[in-house]
Amino acid sequence: MRLVIIGADAAGMSAASRAKRNDPELDIRILEKTEDVSYSACGMPYNIADPDRLIEDLVVRHAKVFKESQGLDLRTGHRVDIIDSSGKKISGIDRRGNTFSFNYDKLLIATGAVPIRPPLPGFDLSGVMVLKSLDDGRRIKEYLKTQSVTKAVIIGMGYIALEMAESLKSRGIEVSMVKPRLRFIPWMNETMSAHIRKELDSHDVGVHTGVEVERIEEVEGGLRVIAKDAEFDAQIVILAIGVRPASNLVKEVGLELGPSQSISVDRKMRTSDPHIYAAGDCADAYHVVTGQKVWIPLALRANRSGWSAADNITGRESILDGVAGTAVFKVFDLQVARTGLNVEEAKEAGFEPVERMIRASTRAHAHPGSAPMWAQMVADRKTGSLLGAQILSTEGAVHRINAVATALHAKMTLTQFAQLDFAYAPPFSPVWDPLLVAAHQLMKKIS
Repeated sequence: MRLVIIGADAAGMSAASRAKRNDPELDIRILEKTEDVSYSACGMPYNIADPDRLIEDLVVRHAKVFKESQGLDLRTGHRVDIIDSSGKKISGIDRRGNTFSFNYDKLLIATGAVPIRPPLPGFDLSGVMVLKSLDDGRRIKEYLKTQSVTKAVIIGMGYIALEMAESLKSRGIEVSMVKPRLRFIPWMNETMSAHIRKELDSHDVGVHTGVEVERIEEVEGGLRVIAKDAEFDAQIVILAIGVRPASNLVKEVGLELGPSQSISVDRKMRTSDPHIYAAGDCADAYHVVTGQKVWIPLALRANRSGWSAADNITGRESILDGVAGTAVFKVFDLQVARTGLNVEEAKEAGFEPVERMIRASTRAHAHPGSAPMWAQMVADRKTGSLLGAQILSTEGAVHRINAVATALHAKMTLTQFAQLDFAYAPPFSPVWDPLLVAAHQLMKKIS
C-alpha cells in the first residue's frame, strides 16, 4: 500500500514516522513545498528576540534524518497542485520546475494554515512581513540584521502579535500595535484584558484599537501605515491578523468543508472521501464541551491528529475525543491561559452561562514572592457543567489551566471540580487553590 502525505511539518511528519513504525513495509512518500520540515514554529518570536541565535535552532529534525534514519521518502521543494480523487493520483511541480505525479492508495493532507494577508495597497512591500513558516522567521531575522530598524508596527493583537511585541521590544525597537476592532482581546474577560493592556503600557508598547488600516506606503526612512484617522511610521510591519486553513487543494476535489473552510474530518481523521485523510491546522475538530465542529489550530492537536491518522491508515483504530481550545501565551511578565468556552461562545452553543472572576494569590499567605492571580470560570446554570476558564498571573497559570482542560474532557460539573484534591505547599499555592476558590464562588452565584 502506498501512503502519500502532503505537508511535512507537525501533522505530516508525526503521521509519517508513526505509520512507518506501525508498518515498516508501507510505501510512504511525503511531499513538502518548502525546504523545511519538523520545526518549532511556536518558538520563532523568542528566537527572533535573540539576534545571536540561529533560526535553525528551531529545527527539531532535518529532512536527511528522516530519510537516512527512518527510510522515509521525503521530498522537499515539491508543491502539489492537483488531487485527482477519482484516479487516486496527485501531481505538481518541484523546485526545478519539473512536473511530477504519484498514485496513492491512501492520501493524507497535512497542509497546515497560511497567514492572512489582505489585498490592500502596500501589503506586499518588502518590509511588510508575516510570521508562520520558518522561512518567514529567517526573513524577519535577516531584515532586522541588515536594516536599521528602530520602529515597528504590528497589525493585529492575537497570540503571535503579542509575542512579537515583546520580541521586538527586547531588541530596543519601538512598537505600535493596531487593529480595527475596539475591544483589545475580545475573547477575554474585560478585567483581565485590561491588565494585559496595562502590562503593554508599562513596557511602552503603543496599543491602538479601532484603527482600520487602508494602505502601507514607502516613505523616506522606511514605511508608513496609513489608516482612516491615523498614521504610523516604521521600518518593519508585522502582519499578525490571523491564519486560515490551507484547504485550497481540496475545494475542486469536492471534499466536505468545515468551519472557516477547514477540511471536515471525523474522529478518525477521515474526510468525506474514504481514501483521503486530513490532519493538523488544515482540518477541523470536535469541541469536547459542545460536541460541535470547530477550527482551532494548535500545535498539540496537529501532532496528535497526525498520529491518529497514521494509526487508522495502518489498521490500528484511533478515535480522538476532540479539543478544548486550551492555549497559553506570554506577554512580558504575564502568563495568559484559557480553555473551553467564554461567556459569548457558551451562549452561541445554547448554554445558559454564568461566570465568576476572582483575584487570589499564587502562594500561601505571607510566603515570599507571592503574586496576584486572576481566575475566571464559566459554568452552565441549568446543568452545573463546567464550560471553561481563563487565568492570568505572573506565575502558575500554565499548569493550572491544564487542570480545567482535564475536567472539561472528563465532562465534570462545577461541583465535582470544586471537590478535586489539589496539591498544596506554601511556595506553590494557598491551601485553597485559586481555581477552587473560583469554583466555589461560581457555585454560590449559580445557587
